[in-house]
Amino acid sequence: MTNDSPTPGTLVSSRDRAWVVLPSDNDQIIRLRPLSGNEEQICGIYRPLLEQNLESLSSTHFPLPDPNYIQDHKAGKLLMQSAQLSLRSGAGPFRCFGRLSVSPHPYQLVPLLMALRLDPVRLLIADDVGIGKTIEAGLIVRELRDRAEINRFAVLCPPQLCDQWQKELKQKFNLDAVVIRSGTASKLERSLPSGDHHLFSYYRHLIISLDYVKSERRRASFLTHHPELVIVDEAHTCTQRSDYSTTQQRHRLVRDLADDENLHLLLLTATPHSGIETAFRSLLGLIKPEFEDFDLENLTESQRAHLAQHLIQRRRADVQDWITTTSFPERESLEKPYRLSPEYRKLFSTVYDFARGLVKTDSSQLSQAQQRGRYWSALAIIRCVMSSPAAAIATLKRQASKDLAVGNTSDVLDEQVAASYTYDPTDQEQAVDAPPTIVVEQGKQSYQEKDRRQLREFVRQAEQLQGKGDLKLERLYEIIEDLLPQGYQPIIWCRYISTANYLTEQLRQQFSKKKKKDSDLRIIGITGELSEDEREIRLDELITYPKRVLVATDCLSEGVNLQLYFNAVIHYDLPWNPNRLEQREGRIDRYGQTAQKVKCFLLYGQDNPVDGAVLDVLIRKAVNIHKTLGITVPVPLDSNDVSEAVFESLFEHAEQAQQLSLLELLDDQDTALLEVQKSWDRAVERERKNRSRFAQRSIKPEQVQAELEDSDRALGSNAQVENFVNTALERLNASLIKKRDSWRLPNIPACLVPVLGDRPRDITFTSPAPEGIEVIGRNHPLVETLAKTLLEEALESPENSVAARCGFTVTDLVNNPVFVLLLRGRYLIKQRRTSPLLAEECWLQGFTGVPSQAQWLTPEETETLFNQAKPVADYPRARKQQTLHRIIDRLEELTPSLEQFAHERAESISQSHQRVRSITKEGKVNVEPQLPLDILGVYILQPK
Repeated sequence: MTNDSPTPGTLVSSRDRAWVVLPSDNDQIIRLRPLSGNEEQICGIYRPLLEQNLESLSSTHFPLPDPNYIQDHKAGKLLMQSAQLSLRSGAGPFRCFGRLSVSPHPYQLVPLLMALRLDPVRLLIADDVGIGKTIEAGLIVRELRDRAEINRFAVLCPPQLCDQWQKELKQKFNLDAVVIRSGTASKLERSLPSGDHHLFSYYRHLIISLDYVKSERRRASFLTHHPELVIVDEAHTCTQRSDYSTTQQRHRLVRDLADDENLHLLLLTATPHSGIETAFRSLLGLIKPEFEDFDLENLTESQRAHLAQHLIQRRRADVQDWITTTSFPERESLEKPYRLSPEYRKLFSTVYDFARGLVKTDSSQLSQAQQRGRYWSALAIIRCVMSSPAAAIATLKRQASKDLAVGNTSDVLDEQVAASYTYDPTDQEQAVDAPPTIVVEQGKQSYQEKDRRQLREFVRQAEQLQGKGDLKLERLYEIIEDLLPQGYQPIIWCRYISTANYLTEQLRQQFSKKKKKDSDLRIIGITGELSEDEREIRLDELITYPKRVLVATDCLSEGVNLQLYFNAVIHYDLPWNPNRLEQREGRIDRYGQTAQKVKCFLLYGQDNPVDGAVLDVLIRKAVNIHKTLGITVPVPLDSNDVSEAVFESLFEHAEQAQQLSLLELLDDQDTALLEVQKSWDRAVERERKNRSRFAQRSIKPEQVQAELEDSDRALGSNAQVENFVNTALERLNASLIKKRDSWRLPNIPACLVPVLGDRPRDITFTSPAPEGIEVIGRNHPLVETLAKTLLEEALESPENSVAARCGFTVTDLVNNPVFVLLLRGRYLIKQRRTSPLLAEECWLQGFTGVPSQAQWLTPEETETLFNQAKPVADYPRARKQQTLHRIIDRLEELTPSLEQFAHERAESISQSHQRVRSITKEGKVNVEPQLPLDILGVYILQPK
């Protein structure tokens, strides 16, 4: 090494301190990290300053332990654990493991292994709802980042998921990202330093709203400045759909990104196949253009194998017992019928007749646009009246009071807009939950004065039905009053904002009337009229209550994780799209749900023919498919077409609502409904085959298990983290108190107050955790700060440390003295595509005899002895210090053996890398030890 070009991994002295040299991606900067491994104190030296003698750099060595600061056996174990848990750049084949704050399940490593096979990474992760696609994508990003294969990445997602992504990346992967959407972009732009900087290129880690970036101007800017890796969440909203202009914008954005042949691209969706074959193929085409031309029903073996390299699609049954058992909740689907009150039945019947009249009367005299307008109006009116009296009032009141000229056809509503207000499309970026007023106005050409009088009568009747006379609402009361005492926390899903607000108010009134008002119960509504920040504030308030009821529209039904706080779902309004049903229930039925069973209630009108049609034709079949196949299979037709098939049949076959027979519709062999059923059955069979073909069974569990075990040994398992935290806090006079399913941390030590605060908290070391209990993993701030503090104090202020570099333990576990060295090795891992990487590991190496003729134990034997040794007697302190002095003074005699061990460890690390690379098909790596090894600690196990 020369002063101005030190090799990564070597030790240098600068600014009166010893440092480890780190790799640098800037030739003009020498990056340095303290010997303790504290990455918060990494600094850089500008090379020209060395040339001008304004900075100095010289070789140094790792300081040996001082026997004057000898402590007991627990203090020695604490140092070993601190050193192990402080490692961030582990030597194992998975670089990311040292920086994770989550323990991934083995099956979640499969997409990572697939990604490492690809250059560039082009992967569609289509695992079932709740399996953990965010974690799988985060592992890939973290691994590529730690391998220095990427420096920047972006997540494109619906705006309501931006904050969730930011939190997940920070908490689980230690990646700080900025959120860019309409509400944050201006502030971020103002914070850019002066000069030629761009928002999309300045920040390394981005989370960007698809709504924000899809416009023409921003799209061009992002395409110019995009990072090396892009994740597209809810990728099914970016398929090519000629009938949806906003979908086209999103598809064009991702397609143009994919045109960059060097871009790493991850597409995430639980519903890749929306039922439309061309849309699915367009999604595959984003991964590789040739996939768009594949005949998916008749793939050749070579096509299937090629596609399987880029597509993974697994059910829960595929991963539940993959190496370890993963607990998913049992989903219990229940139907809860209700009957309309006489007053509500009268309103529904007259509204149904009115709507049917819009569709059937004088249709030959109307243009096609007018006919479609009437049809949309009819559906919108029926649906809002079915939803709640409040929805009926919000939708019809404005129209009823208008005095519109007959025959005005200039304002023709876009079909996509009409669908978003009336149906439940799931391939749009955001659910529309506003009242369908604009859709009702589509039929204004036919609204005569008598029509408006009738609409005003509908509004009057609906106003009288609010609260009293609403048996659907009464049925909801019964369900909630049954759920709450059983410990269930329900989400009530509504179609419209007005219904959600109505329910929130009515429920609050109902539960406040009780003789003993429950102060632990809170009822809050969240709808699309609130901003993302307002939704988060309301949700944060709600989850502080032991008993809670969330009333929500579908603005929360896609992608948002609610399983930590809720365990029951009530569909107050039946979704008219089976995909929406799964999205709603998937908010709670996912990994991390601590309840063994989640309950899902379908609330429907027994004497409401539209509810009956939706239930029989769509919902019950979807529920049965999920029970038998374990996944949701979309209807293989456009969702609007399916709904139209149902409701056009209703309008065609019934003179009035009371005379409707749904069985009559389904028995008619010529109806569109029969084709829906047949097509759906074919889709179920197709999906069954696809799940088998793309479940990635080519990657065997045993190939992954060995590396996971090695990682736990090198970096520390959950059990070792728990032992370390308990022992360290005990030594800091802040002992944990054991509770039934957790630990209580009553007093926060001073070193933890800056990161944890001073409030007591309940913690656990296993995941998932019960609500209100914090999971403590390897990289949690509590563990990270404890390990860093204890290691730094042992190295720099041993007189004040609770962890010891020297120890002397009298034990009956040995017959001859055993001398244990705590070693830390550094290695340069050289690979073809990137600059060398620095890796580190710690291990115990023991010997008997004198240093010049040491008889070495294996690391496994040494670790077993060191961990199992228990003090049975003691020696005078002076004698212990004298013995340690003699050994430490002769450590130089061990140099040849220690160098040999370093080379053997390097070879073992190389073999571990090659085992993984035999799966990932990557090239070989060369592992070089950086000598000498650090001797962190010296401990003597002395026979009694």
